[in-house]
Formats: sequence, structure tokens, C-alpha cells
Amino acid sequence: MHFVEVAIQNVRGFSPAGRFPLKTGYLILKPPTADVLPLGSLSLSLLFADGRGGDSSLVGSAGRSGKAALTFVGQDGMTYRVLRELGGSGSLHRLNPATAQPELVSTDVSEINQYLRGQAGLPPRTTFEQVYCLQLVMLPSRRPRKSTPKAAAAAGAKASGTTPSLAAAAQVLPAEDVPAAEAKVKVLEKELVTAKAVDQLQFKVDELSSLIFEADSKLRGGEGLKTAIAEAETAWRAAPSPESLGLPLDILTRVKRYPKAVARRDEALTRLETDRDPELEDASLKVPPLTKNRYFWGGLGTGVLFLGLSVGLGIAAAQPMWRYLALINIPAFGTAALMALRYVEDLQAATRKGTKDNRKDARQKKILDEFELEDAPIRMAVKALNLESYEEIPGALEQKDLLGMRLGELQTQLEEFEASAEYQGALRDGQEMRAQQEELNAELSAKGTYVRDLREVERELSRLKESIALAKAPPVQVVAAPGQAPVPVDPLEDPSPLVLSQAADVLTSDMLSVQALMKDRCVQYLTALTDRRYQGVEWDREGNAFLLTQNSRIPVGELPPKDIDLYYLALRMTVVEKTCARVKRPFILDDVLTGMDEAKLPLVARMLKHLGTLTQVLHVTAHPGFGQMSDGTVNV
Repeated sequence: MHFVEVAIQNVRGFSPAGRFPLKTGYLILKPPTADVLPLGSLSLSLLFADGRGGDSSLVGSAGRSGKAALTFVGQDGMTYRVLRELGGSGSLHRLNPATAQPELVSTDVSEINQYLRGQAGLPPRTTFEQVYCLQLVMLPSRRPRKSTPKAAAAAGAKASGTTPSLAAAAQVLPAEDVPAAEAKVKVLEKELVTAKAVDQLQFKVDELSSLIFEADSKLRGGEGLKTAIAEAETAWRAAPSPESLGLPLDILTRVKRYPKAVARRDEALTRLETDRDPELEDASLKVPPLTKNRYFWGGLGTGVLFLGLSVGLGIAAAQPMWRYLALINIPAFGTAALMALRYVEDLQAATRKGTKDNRKDARQKKILDEFELEDAPIRMAVKALNLESYEEIPGALEQKDLLGMRLGELQTQLEEFEASAEYQGALRDGQEMRAQQEELNAELSAKGTYVRDLREVERELSRLKESIALAKAPPVQVVAAPGQAPVPVDPLEDPSPLVLSQAADVLTSDMLSVQALMKDRCVQYLTALTDRRYQGVEWDREGNAFLLTQNSRIPVGELPPKDIDLYYLALRMTVVEKTCARVKRPFILDDVLTGMDEAKLPLVARMLKHLGTLTQVLHVTAHPGFGQMSDGTVNV
């Protein structure tokens, strides 16, 4: 995971407006003014929004709205963009790799937080804040000191003439400001009560959000089935069917009987051709013309000859006997007439045979037309399905039935999943927890749109009380008698247990294993930063730290403020180095090195440069020396 870009508009500490690309490695962010640049607070507000407008404190110029956006690459490799109007609403977008365009994921605060934790791989807010953010207020020297019974007794020893132990007081108030400070203490005490109530409510809301996310994860177990059902339904709808192709509904039946139809056609045509063969031979014998019939011409010629002889001889001889020759014309002409009649009969017979041939042609056409009724839908199906043969038609049309069966199986699986006790329980629990979450959010809204963090109120109240006590204390110095122990001073808070416990959560390990993993590297950082004044570090089972010198074993809380800050810096860099081997997340440092010895700054820069080779390190500082060691500088 690493940040890609920060875009701001009217955000405290930044330029009035701009977009600032952030590359990987060790990167320096230079603020435009001497004001503290709250990069860590801005990142926490964008990534872990509370939905109550707490980020309105980051607005720059009063009376104007402020906006901020953070683009980052999540643990899943996807690019996300969180956009928020400070003190108002926000949205989460995800970059679509196919279209390279952002897509809206959600505008609901709870859904955004759940999605970023479940999909993008963000840790809980406390882990991100205590492991991957290092702000000035986190330094142990900036926190209120712990109150111990011995120190409290010494602080209350006014009757014996001693002065209260107030080494951690931020400032000494003038006497005339004490009443106003006491009034402010009352206001802060009321605010502390509200902050505690809000903190408890927020803890319950966060716990419910985590439980809701787990319930939603169980409910999302059917998302794969729903996706498969949608894909199967799309494939089923796209599969060819007789209705969609405009084919007869009984096309499969027609395909099954198509071979019989072909065989029946071929058999009928064969039988028709067999019946026509003799007739074709008879029809092929043409009727000879009458002019080629010698008997016709012989009878006709004989009749004409004898007719002429009877007439001519009878006139010439003037004898009636020659006229009887004309009687021979009768058989002669009869023969010719007989041949003519036979010719007519042959023509009539030939005509009858041609009519019979026409009827058989009509029969052949009827056979082909009947076969066309069976063949036309088959040819249409082959063409519509783009197949090579009609035999492939059943396989192509059966795909829809198979897809329909698959769709039915998936729907049955989804119904069984949604009817399972686990799903119903998660659904019921999710509804109940959402109702509880809405009630808690309503209570949070009733507490006010903006309530400061509990620890911040406690620190301010503690500093103010100490300042008032110091102002009221009598101006005498307590000098310890010879041989008498000095007045005890409240120890500083040991930051080790919180940091180590968060590191154990990231590494999913126990406290002792984490201590063993961190020890050697932490000692290397510590000895380098403290010029070997401390040669070792030890932690007890609760994570409380002890630094080792040549002759002593000192609890971390009793160290001088500068030394405990150096130990804290060494511990934080060790945790980042070890945890980034498991999961990479950006390490954000606000300007926390203010007041450190200039001679140590190059050493710290080299350490951060080394961390930049392991994960993204974003260091906010205006010091010119760090820019020379960094991988890049951004003027924000």
C-alpha cells in the first residue's frame, strides 16, 4: 500500500489549493509556512472518518469550506480515492482498470470504513495511528506525566514547606490569569465527561462496524453464486432456440424423421422411373408420316391409273367394257384409305401416350413438393445455426436445455445457501446490529457535531491544572538536606506497551515473540541515536521497557525527556521496519524532530532513507538537510 496523490483546498498548513503527487521511497514534504503541516491528522481523517464532522478543525480560513482527497493503492492492488468535504460528507471511488475511469463505491461513512478495511487492507485506526503515524503530540515528553503515590505524597507536602512536583507543567500562569484558568478547568472537566461518553460510544460503534462487516462477509458468500447465475442466465438467453431463430417448434422431431423422408423420396422417384421405362421406349417410336407409306401410295396410284385407263380407253374405243376397269379403283383407293385410317389411329395412340407422360411428370413434381415441406425447415435451421450438416442441429439446440438445467442448479444452490441457518443468522444479526449502530450514531449526534479526542482533552486539562498549581505554589525552592533523597518527580508514560501490542496485532503474534523480533534492531537504532549511552533494552511481559547502561537498569518513564523521545523514535522505526516485511503501509512523520541536536539529524535522515527502501516514508519538514538525503521533495 502507498499514497499516490494528495489534493487539498483550504486545508490548514497547506497551500490554498493544489494537487501533490507522492512517489514511493523517502519523500520530503515542505510546508509553505512555519505552521505545522498536519499530514498525519489529515490522513487519519480521510481514511478513518468518524462521520461527526471532527475533521472541521483542519479547515484553513474560517468562513470557507475545506476539501481534501487522498489517492492510494490498496493491498489488493486497486487504486482508491477518498474525497471529503471537511466537516461534511465524503465519498470513496475506485479506479476501473478496464476503462481507467473512477467508479463510485459508496458515500456512507460506515460503508466506506468497512470497505477500506475489508477490501483495501487498511488496519484499525489505532494501529494506523500508533504504528504508521508519528506526530509531535505522540512524543512521550509531550504527554502528561503519570501520577505515582510517592510523587503525589511529595506533591501534597505543603504543610512541611515543600513545593509540589510540577516538572511536567507547560507554563506558569500569571496570578491574574488563575481565575480564568480555573473557569476553563471546569469547562474542560465537562468536556472530558462528554469526550469519555463519546469515546465509549465510538468504541461501541467501531465494534459494531467490525461485527457488521463480518456478518456482511458471510452474506457475501453468495455473491459468487449470484454472479454465476447472472452469467448462466445471460448465456441461456443468448443460446439459440426454435423460437429465437423462427424455426418450427417441432424442428427436432423433423430432424429425427428427415432421413426417412429422404429415403421415402428416393424410393418414390426410383419407382416412378422404373414404371416409365417401357412407355418411354414406346413413346420413343415415332409415327412415320403418311407420305412414306408405300401401301398408301400404291393403292392411290393404282386407283388413279385404272381410273384414267377406264376413262381414256372407253372414250377412244367407244366400248363400254373398258369402263369396267374403273371398278379396280375401289380396292386400290380402299387400300389407300385404310392406310390413312391406320395412320390416324397411330397418331391418336401417340397422343394418348404423351398425355400419360404428363401425368407422371406431375406425380414427380408432387413427390418433390412433399419432400420440400420436410427439407425447407432443415435447410433453414442449418443456415441459421451456421452448421455443416443437419446432423449437428440437435447438439446446437440442446445447448439451451443444458444451460437451463445449469441455471436451475445454481438457483437451487443459492436458495439452499440463503435458507441455511448461518446465512439467516448473519442476516438477522446484521439487521439488529445496524439498528443498534443507528441508535448509537443518533446518540453521538446528540452529543454534538464535534467533540475533541479524549486524550487531547485529558492532556490539556492536565497541563492547565499543573500550571494553576504551579502559579499557586509559594515561591520557595526546596533544597534537599545532605543525605536526603531528592523530591520525587512523576515519571513519564512508557509508550512501549501500546506500540508493541499494536505491532503484535499487525504481525498476528504474541507480545513475547514480538519483543524477541524487535530487540536487536531496536538496540541498534537506540545506541546510534544516544551515542551509546544505553547499551541495551529489555521489556517485561506487559511490554514495559527498561534501558540498560553499564551500571544500571532504568525504566523508560524515568529517562530524561530527550532520551525517552530518542528511544520512542528508535522503537517506532523498528516496528515500521519489521511490520513492512509482512504488509507495506506508508510511514507518516510530521515535524517531530524539532529541537533535536543538529548533529544527529544526518543520522536520522540515513535511517529514514533506509526505511524508504522498504516502504513509503512521508516526512513533513522544512529543514534543508533532509531534502539532500531524500528521494524527492514536494512543496505542499
